[in-house]
Amino acid sequence: MKGVNTPVSTAVIMPSPILLWRFKVLLFFVWGFSCCKIGWDSVMRMSVDLRDLFLYEAFLYYNPLLLMTMTVWLWGINLWFFSQASVNYAKIFDLDQNHLTHREIWKCATWMTIIVPTSMTAYLYLYSNGEVSLAASQPVLLYCAVAMILVFPFDIFYMSSRYYLLRTLWRILLPLQAISFSDFFLADILTSMAKVFSDLERSVCRMLHRQVATIAWFEADSVCGSHSIAIPLVLVLPYLFRFFQCLRQYKDTREKTTLLNVALLGYSSSANHISSHTCYTDENGFIFG
Repeated sequence: MKGVNTPVSTAVIMPSPILLWRFKVLLFFVWGFSCCKIGWDSVMRMSVDLRDLFLYEAFLYYNPLLLMTMTVWLWGINLWFFSQASVNYAKIFDLDQNHLTHREIWKCATWMTIIVPTSMTAYLYLYSNGEVSLAASQPVLLYCAVAMILVFPFDIFYMSSRYYLLRTLWRILLPLQAISFSDFFLADILTSMAKVFSDLERSVCRMLHRQVATIAWFEADSVCGSHSIAIPLVLVLPYLFRFFQCLRQYKDTREKTTLLNVALLGYSSSANHISSHTCYTDENGFIFG
C-alpha cells in the first residue's frame, strides 16, 4: 500500500570471534616486539660500566611483579584443569557464586603481562635518554597502582574476589580463627614466594628512600643494601605464618601430626634465616644473598 513505510532491517556486520582473536594475538606480538626492541636499544645506549648495575636494579623492581603475573597464569591453568575434571573447586575453597573462572583469571593475567613489561620498557627508555626522574617514577607508579587496585572500594575490577584475597591474607597474618583450606593453600603458596617478598622489601625500601634509578643502594652499609636486617626477616615471614597456622590447627584438632609440621616449619624458617645472611660477591661487585 502506498503511504506505508515498511521498516528496513539492517544487519549489523560483526567480525567473527576467530578473526577478533587473531587480531588480538597480532597486536600482542606487535606490542611484545616493540617492548623488546625499545628495551634492547635503551640498554645498548648505556655505558658498559653502568649497564650491568642498571639491569640488576631494573630486574629487582620488576621481578616480583613478573613472578606474580606468572603465578596468576598458572592459577588460571589450575582452574582450567579443575573445570575439565569436574572438580568443584568453589566448594573446596569456600568461594561464593561470583568467583572468577579460569577465563577471567587469564584476562587479569593478560593485563598484568602487558602492564608490567610496558612499565619496565618505559623505565629503561627514559633512563637511557637522561630522564632520570621520570624513569624513577615508573616502578613507583606501578607499585602504587597495584596497591590501589587491590583496596579499591568500588564494585569494579572483581571487587568480591579482591576482597576475598585480602580477607584471606588477613587471616594468614592473624590466625585467630579456625584454619580453612584456602588459608592453608595461600599460605603454602607464600612460602614458595619468599624470595619475591625479599625483592619487594628492597624495592619498596629504595622507593621510600628515593634510591630508584641510582646506585646509592649498592653500598653494603646502605639502609636498603644487601646486608639489611629486614631481608632475612621478610624471608622468614611466610614460614612463620605457616608455623602459627599449624599451632592453631593443633589447638583445634589436637592431631599430633600438626606438631611435626610445626617442627619442620621451625627448622625451615631457621635455615632460611641463616642462609639469607650468607652473601657472595662476584667479580663485578654484585652482592648476592
